[in-house]
Amino acid sequence: MDRTRELHSKYGGVHFTQLAHAREINDFVRTLPGDKKDSLFEVMQELHNHGYIRIENDGEWMDPGGEVHP
Repeated sequence: MDRTRELHSKYGGVHFTQLAHAREINDFVRTLPGDKKDSLFEVMQELHNHGYIRIENDGEWMDPGGEVHP
């Protein structure tokens, strides 16, 4: 089953594609050591590096009001 979903992070508005089920992502984040969870950026980078998400370097982002900008 294809579990990919295109999303934007709530804080920072980074555009990413979810490649794994949310439960798998949550389990992975719980296992991260504290020094890998200092910021949302670090967590997203770890998720990207381990294949749970793909950070899209396409210049698209979401502002705090929820509007997507190309």
